[in-house]
Amino acid sequence: MMKAAGNPLRFQILKFLVTHPGCITGEIVDHLPIAQATVSQHLKVLREAGWIKGEVDGPAVCYELSTENTTWFRTLVERVF
Repeated sequence: MMKAAGNPLRFQILKFLVTHPGCITGEIVDHLPIAQATVSQHLKVLREAGWIKGEVDGPAVCYELSTENTTWFRTLVERVF
């Protein structure tokens, strides 16, 4: 999870999803100065790391933070600091 979140663009995606849960890839593309294919690759990494989950809504996928995994991560970090 740390490695996935360590990329500046992926971190920006995570920050965006905090305030825009349930958004689709196009909304993230509009927010960041990168191509749709690049956003999709970053979303894949974040999903595989457990940061986000995606729910199919027709032809689009709505992304949101994985509450269970972010809570686990927050607890882990709190133990360290």
